[in-house]
Amino acid sequence: MATVVKKNIKGHAYYYVVQTGWVEGRSRVIWQKYLGKAEDIVAKLERAGAEPYTARVFSFGAVAALYQVAAELSVVEIIDQFAPKRNQGPSVGEYMLIAAINRAVAPKSKRQIGEWYGQTSLSRWLKARPEHLSSQRFWDHMGYLGEEEIRKIEVELTKVMVQLYSLDLRSLVYDTTNFFTWIDTATEAELPQRGHNKQKRNDLRQVGLALMVTMDFAIPLFHQVYPGNRPDAVEFASVVDELVERYKALAGECLDVTLILDKGNNSKENIARLSETMGFVGSLVPSQHPDLLAVPKSEFRPLEGPQFGGMLAYRTRKEVFGVVRTVVVTYNEALYLGQMQGLVIGLRKANQRLRELKKSLDERYWGRKKGGKVPTVAAVRAQVKKILRKPLDQIIKWRVTEKDGRISLEYEIDHEAQEAYVEKYFGKNILFTNRDDWSTEDIVLGYRGQGCIEGSIRDMKDQHFIGWSPMYHWTDQKIRVHAFYCVLALTLCALLRRRLAKAGVDMSIAAILEQLSGIYEVAHIYPPQARKKDTFTLSEMNEVQRKLAQTLNLEAMHRLAS
Repeated sequence: MATVVKKNIKGHAYYYVVQTGWVEGRSRVIWQKYLGKAEDIVAKLERAGAEPYTARVFSFGAVAALYQVAAELSVVEIIDQFAPKRNQGPSVGEYMLIAAINRAVAPKSKRQIGEWYGQTSLSRWLKARPEHLSSQRFWDHMGYLGEEEIRKIEVELTKVMVQLYSLDLRSLVYDTTNFFTWIDTATEAELPQRGHNKQKRNDLRQVGLALMVTMDFAIPLFHQVYPGNRPDAVEFASVVDELVERYKALAGECLDVTLILDKGNNSKENIARLSETMGFVGSLVPSQHPDLLAVPKSEFRPLEGPQFGGMLAYRTRKEVFGVVRTVVVTYNEALYLGQMQGLVIGLRKANQRLRELKKSLDERYWGRKKGGKVPTVAAVRAQVKKILRKPLDQIIKWRVTEKDGRISLEYEIDHEAQEAYVEKYFGKNILFTNRDDWSTEDIVLGYRGQGCIEGSIRDMKDQHFIGWSPMYHWTDQKIRVHAFYCVLALTLCALLRRRLAKAGVDMSIAAILEQLSGIYEVAHIYPPQARKKDTFTLSEMNEVQRKLAQTLNLEAMHRLAS
């Protein structure tokens, strides 16, 4: 057993830790450690108490930046205005903000969100505690938001955004998408339905989402969830009146709004209703306008401006949906090459599948393949038609015959038909508009804005940031709330990107969130006897992170939380 002993040496007291033991029948010192004078020992103890005994790491950068944007917009206050509750625990607005920021940076289920929240700096800015964020408490607070409350909140947020950031409303972009779900077929709900899924999961029920965003930075101004089996044009017909109402509400900010929309939303009634109130630029299905596709390239002229990269355009007037409109046919070499690459890949895959089908028929005839369902001419023809989807059905010539019990498949690529199809369709888009006073360049640039909303949709299908999935909800009301905070997440991220771009830092949303997510707060925890408050420091940053932190003034957010 070790003991502390005092030794007097030349009139001074020194202390040692001494370990004794029996050696050859006698008690001997077998080990000792020098501690020093009494004042040295006291000083060491005091220094030990002044040092932290552990540390905690909190995710800081991304949540701080998004919380900053939400505070500027008064997101919590606006939601609480239309979804009030008793002043007990976190408000509905705080629950929705937590859900939106979580969707933006690290999508979790409601069961996991409390643990995630406790590992972020949000827990020091909001009054919510991790134990408040159970699945049941989240579902209870989602119940405060009906379809009408969500609409009012979105209208108010839009007004605040337009006024606060002076958003450019001259060109707005509308599009639709869908998200597959794992909702069981027997579950009673109207929104999740089977339809043509854009992620190729036609076997699953899906939910549709209509979205309208600004052309600059794709900031959402309107969204609506709709049944997954509703065609795009039918959905547009159901929302066009609401879009017109939103336009009227914003008319004081911008009297000249143009809506950019995809050809999937076209119908005579939709275009007529829209054109009564605002301008539009849309696209047409090329195959429905063979006269425009037949215009020789000698009639096209180059578009002026380096942003067009050698694009050609042909402008004319034509009756579309019962009204004469300005029509622009464009030819883009980059689009042509991309379509050619797709065609080559499609031909290669089709050739492989047809070769395998032909081989299977031959092996069955020669007896090398037995069992299974005996093929018929009708069944083989159905298989070939399934392989040769458009435009391959116009390029590959084939026939299925039967003679003396042998079913044969013959096929070949018709190179003349291929060249004719490529010449007629590839590299071309057909645009139409009621903006007759716009230049051809303005019309093409306007339609290019469609790409910004496509980028937003890709962001929402990202598994790492702004993810719609996983969605663990199966009632229509909860699905609508899920869509609301997913779109809110996209809004906060788009505004964050806009702020950085205006300051000269042009990065994608994913790149911004990835860099910011690598900035942490480190809490240094002191023992009680130290009588010292815990301190917080920021983790080391790379060059990009430092630039982002400085531009967004995250140091102020760090001091605010400390």
